Amino acid sequence: MKIQLKIRSGGHDYDGISYVSNQTFIIVDMFNLRNIDVNVVTETAVVQAGATLGELYYRIWEKSKVHGFPAGVCPTVGVGGHLSGGGYGNMLRKFGLSVDNVIDARIVNAKGEVLDRRAMGEDLFWAIRGGGGGSFGVILSYTIKLVKVPKIVTVFRVMRSLDENAIDLVHKYQLVMGKLDNELFIRVLLQPVSGKVNGMKTMRASFTAMFLGDSNRLLNILKTGFPELGIQKSDCFEMSWIKSVLWWANFDTNSTSEKQLLSRKSNVNFMKRKSDYVQTPIPKAGLELLAKMIAVGNAGLVLNPYGGKMSEIPTTAVPFPHRAGNIYKIQYSITWHESGLAAENNYLNQLRSLHEFMTPYVSKSPRGAYLNYRDVEIGTTDNGKNSYNEGKVYGECYFGPNFDRLVKVKTAVDPENFFRNEQSIPVMPSSQGRRVG
Repeated sequence: MKIQLKIRSGGHDYDGISYVSNQTFIIVDMFNLRNIDVNVVTETAVVQAGATLGELYYRIWEKSKVHGFPAGVCPTVGVGGHLSGGGYGNMLRKFGLSVDNVIDARIVNAKGEVLDRRAMGEDLFWAIRGGGGGSFGVILSYTIKLVKVPKIVTVFRVMRSLDENAIDLVHKYQLVMGKLDNELFIRVLLQPVSGKVNGMKTMRASFTAMFLGDSNRLLNILKTGFPELGIQKSDCFEMSWIKSVLWWANFDTNSTSEKQLLSRKSNVNFMKRKSDYVQTPIPKAGLELLAKMIAVGNAGLVLNPYGGKMSEIPTTAVPFPHRAGNIYKIQYSITWHESGLAAENNYLNQLRSLHEFMTPYVSKSPRGAYLNYRDVEIGTTDNGKNSYNEGKVYGECYFGPNFDRLVKVKTAVDPENFFRNEQSIPVMPSSQGRRVG
């Protein structure tokens, strides 16, 4: 009987590849492997794969008020999956991806050996920093390089409706964001909301910012680079970096203790996510059509800006290839509460339609996607004789020109394809016959 092995750290896997299968399977659950050792002197931390980002941030804050780590804004995300898939957060324009700040790791390979960076070699170490750890072994821990954060950071969130020039602002955002200070990150959420007329919906653009500095510096930057947004001193909130972590997670920073970051509870709904990369600004006419489409449905999308450090790091530095030339990444999202196949199809079709509409405006040949926004609709493999060709379909979307190098590493370290899933890295075609079920 073929038994599939699933590896789960935080369980924050949108399409459930780490804990769902159509065949008999077992789960290696890293949930309790969550020790975090922070060393302020060396500015490093060893974090086990089952820890959450919230736990990591809290343990760093316990030791230092001027250190942080550039990773995601959702505290309940598991470190193992986040880092092995690339990982990013609201400091990526200053410090790059999470994996750009990983300096060592420990992994159990198909032979049962526990290897660190020196023992595994640079090829495998390269692969598990963005290529998905579940294809190569069981990640036990990562050693990360902490980054310096100022004592005061500034955040803001302003919302603009269509009658408040939201289209013009989003269009200008595309043109200027990559040129603004690397210490500034502005995320844009485009979502359907109730309009002024009863029963009518419209689109709203929410601009949410993180700035590694005080509000006066931020206002000077925006006054010069993006005055149209109209940010005022009253829009800005100065706080410590750890309080900004709470703020981005939608906690009340006045009444919520930092210990809330240790909670592993998350609200789980029915959901679906997709992703894209934009390399040429979407024209106003396209944004106007996009606004109309969003306004009649339930799906929304988030624009995450690039530039800065992301444009300086080579495409081949780690498996994650989406660097220079990308203005921003899109995350499409839809969430619902109703159970049943009819409801599911309704919401999924809405998201698919929005994704299809965006085809002319996003990257092509291949159409890029982000591994940590797992999307099995891009393609899957049954890990049979055609697994290389099947894997190439989604592999080139996630990894671009790095896909074949990942295949070579996979073939070298796991030729029998012991570590496999529906979107894993395949072995070279000549090795297929050696796989054991």
